[in-house]
Amino acid sequence: MISLEEFHQDFLQSVLADAESRGLMRSQAFFETACEALVSIGELTSDYTAADYSKTGIEVHGYDYDETREMLTVLVHQFFQEDHIDTLTKMHITTKFNRLRTFVKRSIGGLYRDMEETSDAYSIAYYIYHYVQVGKVSRIRLIVLTDGKITRTLTDLPSEELDNIPVDLRVIDIEYIHKIYLSEYTDNNFEINVKLPYLEIPTSSEEYQSYLSFLTGDDLVGIYEQFGQKLFEQNVRTFLQFKGGVNKGIRNTIEYNPGLFFAYNNGITATASEVKFDDEGNISKIIDFQIVNGAQTTSSIYAAKKNSKLDVSKVSVQMKLSVVKEKEKQHDFVSKVSEYANTQNKVNKSDFFSNNPYHKEMKNNSKRVWAPSVGGSQRRTHWYYERVRGEYLNEQTYLTKAEKTKFQLENPKSQLLDKTFLSKSENSWLRKPDVVSKGAQYSFASFADHITGWLEKENLAITESYFKDAVARIILFKNVEKAISKAAWYDGGFRAQTVTYTIAYLSELVEATGKHFNFKKIWDEQQLPYELTPIIDIITKGIYDSITNPPEGSANIAQWCKKRECWERVKKLQMEVELDDSLLINEEETKYIRREEKKEKKLKNDIEIQIFVVNTQRQVWKTLLDHYKKYQSICKVTRTQMDILEKMALGTLVAPSERQSKVLNALYEKAINEGIVV
Repeated sequence: MISLEEFHQDFLQSVLADAESRGLMRSQAFFETACEALVSIGELTSDYTAADYSKTGIEVHGYDYDETREMLTVLVHQFFQEDHIDTLTKMHITTKFNRLRTFVKRSIGGLYRDMEETSDAYSIAYYIYHYVQVGKVSRIRLIVLTDGKITRTLTDLPSEELDNIPVDLRVIDIEYIHKIYLSEYTDNNFEINVKLPYLEIPTSSEEYQSYLSFLTGDDLVGIYEQFGQKLFEQNVRTFLQFKGGVNKGIRNTIEYNPGLFFAYNNGITATASEVKFDDEGNISKIIDFQIVNGAQTTSSIYAAKKNSKLDVSKVSVQMKLSVVKEKEKQHDFVSKVSEYANTQNKVNKSDFFSNNPYHKEMKNNSKRVWAPSVGGSQRRTHWYYERVRGEYLNEQTYLTKAEKTKFQLENPKSQLLDKTFLSKSENSWLRKPDVVSKGAQYSFASFADHITGWLEKENLAITESYFKDAVARIILFKNVEKAISKAAWYDGGFRAQTVTYTIAYLSELVEATGKHFNFKKIWDEQQLPYELTPIIDIITKGIYDSITNPPEGSANIAQWCKKRECWERVKKLQMEVELDDSLLINEEETKYIRREEKKEKKLKNDIEIQIFVVNTQRQVWKTLLDHYKKYQSICKVTRTQMDILEKMALGTLVAPSERQSKVLNALYEKAINEGIVV
């Protein structure tokens, strides 16, 4: 297990590497890293906004608004950036909360009127004012983020009120962030205390045990109020659907026929890692509770009570609860339950992007492909693809000191590939800056749609060349960030929007030439080529001037950048830039490279399939044969496929050919996708 001290060192290095590679202030990189950790457990939404604003007696670094819970969170940080873990004293805490409280008070009073509209802080002050004015804030959280450790003399932070709104005070220190990391890889799960009657469902499976039960509307509201988004981490539809609106049918049932809710509604499907029972024969605790289907039901009941002020105490919600017995299989089991439970309604395939082969391909390439040595260095390095937050650190857990040093030299922190960051850089080049500007969840959903559709058309699309180009686009993205930060004209606002619009504009220029951008040049140099630097300088300035001067009726810059009309206007900008020939490659050359790489990848895939088929035990093929014999007409398996499978199951097919291996592999994958345990 990674100790707190080891985690602190890794965390600090992540912040420093991020700041260096993106041209951010270290405190900005710290704020973003800490907030992303909170997003991962549902403490913040993925649309939190960062902004620095400091005056005498006032300090703020960002805010977040949870629309469903009508919860406003305002954040400030104390970043020590020391090698050792500093103590956040009571004086630190008191001062930070006083400054944060003053900012919120003044924002409620209309502070935005005295601020520059081109500053990020203007948006924060405006939205605090707006949400309070329209009565959409039921609770405020003031949070202090720190890389230090909270003093042990402070045992309690009492709640208070501000403008008749309940206010909670919280300190998120390095110990708390460490626990978030541990929760990804240990049994550090949360518990829900309940008192639920249940019916145990007999099953022959050794993987899980299922129970039927029910929750009252008040039970569901209370659980969500306490744990929030944490309940839906593995629900594929949460981000797309959980928006706090009340479904009309559900609302009418709650209001006029609450006793019929159980009959009318499908209820929720949930999973857990363990349940405990009391002496009266009730479920008393649910550990690691996940609602994998029923986010819309939960959302509607919560909104009915909180927004429409309806009584939900007489509502009964049926619940199917599956407890996974083997913890190491929990993620795969939950993914399958989530997928099958959600197929009753239309769900885009991209909603299941976490199971997409894209991740496997990117991971394989990140381990196999060496980045070019630059700057006289003789050391080769990888760009490490981190599919799951904390994976980079977890991989080092059981390494010796020498092995860990070698790992870190070959996989430097500055070359960590995060899938959310990747979606922003890819969508920017795909000329979707308005989508990127809407926030991480919108960007990632759009990226998932793109990749899913692409792989359906070209299953060999994620080649080594694509991986290198994707890394080059990350390098481009980070260098544009850095260029803006250093620009003399830049006064601190809307950098994120300027970055994505700059890259989209550059992509549009390349598209107009009928050629392709030479990303190989960036990959080979591991930095922007000198021919591109002056072009970026011109574009960034033009973009910034455009987006910070929105048309009449679109005074809020942040909202303007989220509109397609903003991108349409930016596309028409005429800038004095000319792309050097070395930055472009023609269509024929691009097609040739892709064609050759697909041939090579297909050959590798075919060999891998044959190896897998030969190494798979005969009992597996027997299980598949029994299944397909039983359901041959339903599964639409041909006679030829059945002959090959039968020979493999009987052991008469000692060395299957390439074609036979493909048939057997396809039957295997088909069975797995249908939920057959082999």
